[in-house]
Amino acid sequence: MNLSLTNKYAVICGSTQGIGLATAVILARLGANCILIARNEDALIKALKDLPVTEGQQHAYGVADFTDPSGLALVIQDIVSRTPIEILINNSGGPKPGPITEATATDFSQAFNQHLICNQLLVNAVLPGMKSRGYGRIINIVSTSVKTPLPNLGVSNTIRAAVASWAKTLSNEIGQYNITVNNVLPGLTATTRYDKLVESISGSTNTSAAEVEQGLINTVPMRRIGNAEEIGNVIAFLASPAASYVTGTSIPVDGGRTPAI
Repeated sequence: MNLSLTNKYAVICGSTQGIGLATAVILARLGANCILIARNEDALIKALKDLPVTEGQQHAYGVADFTDPSGLALVIQDIVSRTPIEILINNSGGPKPGPITEATATDFSQAFNQHLICNQLLVNAVLPGMKSRGYGRIINIVSTSVKTPLPNLGVSNTIRAAVASWAKTLSNEIGQYNITVNNVLPGLTATTRYDKLVESISGSTNTSAAEVEQGLINTVPMRRIGNAEEIGNVIAFLASPAASYVTGTSIPVDGGRTPAI
């Protein structure tokens, strides 16, 4: 099975921590030249030092805030002006939790811009290079809410579903160029976002963090929380030549927690 990404160039968004950083490290181990994108330059410099480097491998970064699509567009255009990109990992922090009845129009428009519009800008920039190389992998880190809406995540459920529909449409249009488009749907994963979720539930239910966490674990058939590397491994497979005939899918990586087939 060919998992080698040697001489491939990958852009990984939201890659200074959590799933994004874990994915970048794994792609680098497989030989990819990784370009990290996030909003905090100090964190990017630190993350860059965590990436494995072999002979001839070069990693870089770009500073961009996904709440500013126009700024992100300038950064990705600068990147593709220097090298074609064959792998794009779309990843950005999720919208704030809360009931959909309490969400404002601004909450929706901001989330739409941060996720779907930014994804579109990135794809528009990297697509010519993928076509010229005859190889492309677009992988969106989304949420299991694509399969079934999650409680207290009204805006997120809505926007994630839009991203999944966008990705399926895109996969149908560009599959002919040997470019695949897939969504990875992380379940409960040990990241800072998970810690904030536990804290939020604990505060709203007047329950200890330990009780909240045990309750969440009990909803997972494997009876544990996943880790970022486990998500990154699936992303890396989809980025590799081995996944050449996998496209248009949404794959939960959640220990079996999602009830939908």
